Amino acid sequence: MRTIWNGSISFGLVNIPVGLALATKPSARQSDVSFRQLHRDCMTPIKQKRWCTVHEREVERDEIVKGWEVAKGEFVLVEDADLEAIMQLDDSKAIEITRFVDAAEVDPVYFDRTYYLAPANEPAARRPYVLLLRAMQETNKAALGRFVRQGAEHLCLIRPRGESLALETMFLAEDVNSQAEIEEAVGESEVKKPELELARQVIDSLVGEFDPKELTSEYRQNLRQMLEAKLTGGEVVARPEPVPETPVVDLMEALKRSVEEVKDGKSAGKAKAASKDGSRKRVAARKSA
Repeated sequence: MRTIWNGSISFGLVNIPVGLALATKPSARQSDVSFRQLHRDCMTPIKQKRWCTVHEREVERDEIVKGWEVAKGEFVLVEDADLEAIMQLDDSKAIEITRFVDAAEVDPVYFDRTYYLAPANEPAARRPYVLLLRAMQETNKAALGRFVRQGAEHLCLIRPRGESLALETMFLAEDVNSQAEIEEAVGESEVKKPELELARQVIDSLVGEFDPKELTSEYRQNLRQMLEAKLTGGEVVARPEPVPETPVVDLMEALKRSVEEVKDGKSAGKAKAASKDGSRKRVAARKSA
């Protein structure tokens, strides 16, 4: 596995050599197709220029300085040397674990990006990695820590993921918006017991196992088909108009209909399976005769 950073996990007197590898593709946060902006008349790619509206000319890179706007039109200048002075030049190459916590206590809202932690190549150096993995699996614990990469400090959480360790970089507490207003609005609403029972039936009827293969994007598929059709000169099929949804006012009625639709769907599936089974038995009987 290709790693982008190599160091170690450190806690107490223990050091476990690891490498940091991307868990998701670089294009995971956007479509796998990227576009360039073109001038329609000549199909030339458009370039973004650094333009000064006062001098009405393009500005060279060495003429640009960073500025923090404290008021309208008023800036505090920040030089690269100022930023370098506060960068953390940590040469330890260590992910320092500060605490082990119950994995279920950490809300995923704090997760930024996922990485895999790859063990060392040498078999002897892998044993501490496996030991930590097994201990965290058995105790259902995750490890809070921090590390420095490219001069920037990152808070992180290490957790077991299958038979490997994963590292989640984390947002700061001040970066996560409060949900107090939503909780207050929810607290003012009440549900009736029959409504809750029907809602539970709907949930129970749709319970199944999580399958990552189901995480697909119709937009990506349609985008590829459209681009391939354009490439080969084929016709692009227009997307059908969406069917307007009928507003449901009665919550109880909506829940009852949901339960009935699920039951009807299951009954139809069983009937279809029984029909196929009966056909196979009749074919087998004719062959034996």
